[in-house]
Amino acid sequence: MFQEEGSSSVTSSPLQLFSMMSLSPSIGSPYPWLRELKSEERGLYLIQLLLTCANHVAAGSLENANIALEQISLLSSPDGDTMQRIAAYFTEALADRILKAWPGLHKALNATRITLISEEILVQKLFFELLPFLKVSLVLTNQAIIEAMEGEKMVHIIDLNAAEPVQWVALIQALSARPEGPPHLRITGVHQQKEVLDQMAYRLSEEAEKLDIPFQFNSVVSRLDDLNFEKLRVKTGEALAISSVLQLHSLLASDDELLRKRSPLETKNLNGIHLSRALQINQNTLGELLEKDLARHSQSPDSTSSSPMSLHGSAKMDSFLNALWGLTPKLMVITEQDSNHNGSTLMERLLEALYSYAALFDCLESTMPRTSLERLKVEKMLFGEEIKNIIACEGAERKERHEKLEKWIQRLDLGGFGNVPLSYYGMLQARQLLQGFGCDGYKIKEENGCVVICWQDRTLFSVSAWRCKK
Repeated sequence: MFQEEGSSSVTSSPLQLFSMMSLSPSIGSPYPWLRELKSEERGLYLIQLLLTCANHVAAGSLENANIALEQISLLSSPDGDTMQRIAAYFTEALADRILKAWPGLHKALNATRITLISEEILVQKLFFELLPFLKVSLVLTNQAIIEAMEGEKMVHIIDLNAAEPVQWVALIQALSARPEGPPHLRITGVHQQKEVLDQMAYRLSEEAEKLDIPFQFNSVVSRLDDLNFEKLRVKTGEALAISSVLQLHSLLASDDELLRKRSPLETKNLNGIHLSRALQINQNTLGELLEKDLARHSQSPDSTSSSPMSLHGSAKMDSFLNALWGLTPKLMVITEQDSNHNGSTLMERLLEALYSYAALFDCLESTMPRTSLERLKVEKMLFGEEIKNIIACEGAERKERHEKLEKWIQRLDLGGFGNVPLSYYGMLQARQLLQGFGCDGYKIKEENGCVVICWQDRTLFSVSAWRCKK
């Protein structure tokens, strides 16, 4: 239901009328009036439907959830406007969550699903090329490493997700131009796929040979949560730098039952509050629709449970950070999604994910045609799969546990690391890169010695540098 029984009714606009309608079969199908909605009305109504559907899913009201999904399917489209596209992927995620209640059915429907490694690699490269976030991370990370390794003769870099050789090709070129001459460089790449590491080893060795730099590449085929630190082969006398790009959040998987802090009644009440807020939104783009609501209600009850000081404990994360600290790196640079997608309830995660993925979809809308196959692949194979993991999964299966920079600062501080402010020159290079991207919506700003990368005023990624405390 969009409106609680006994609540006051306002009938001055079609959107307010929508909010009073019961999502029941009596409405009729295929709801022809839905197709007559204007773009903004459709966007508002899709937000309402998604929130209502999530309420029904959380409450186990599958019949009502099914009716909401049917209505959403009439309005959403993976190749429509921003709101239609994002609604299509959130609908898929909510439906997947419902199906997980019947493990046999869920497994049967996904039994023949094939994900090609080559497709995964391709979509990661498309994300790197189409959006500037990882390019900014590359520039800031490399500049921090160059500054930290000044004068060092033996340099070892550990890349915890060695998928993109472009970063280290650029570093090799920069190190070759050092006034004191290049160091002996060793890069250890960690990745699940041997083929990816083999390609990186070939590309980097080729570049180092061309520039006459002493170079070694060490491949470690492993998932991050199974990493054997002895295979990293850190040696005495070498200056060590560690780079982690969009990896550490996956180590936060833990027993969600220990994190549930609210009763079902409290969650239901909060969901009703957010539903009424969605009716008040009146802007043109999805990012604006959601962002205005978030800013106005940033101190709402549900946001307090995900405050910077309420860290979600993870023995795996604690152990991993302790192992990194034990390597005594001279520098560690971490890039993470700057979003709050690790809430303990479905509604918390759905609302936060709507805000942040709205901004990411808006990024692509601003620079890519709606018919672009490359855009569709990034939205479906990257953003869509992340949304599905955030919404449909729980426990150890839920890997996309993105958190805000404030939490990473606290967690790393407790892990024995001290922040290293990113330099003015690195910031200057990053701003020049964004200026050359040809779109005014991207911004970077300094925050507690770290850098956050934004679309409009919405922070989406953070880059921070660390060293071991003495």
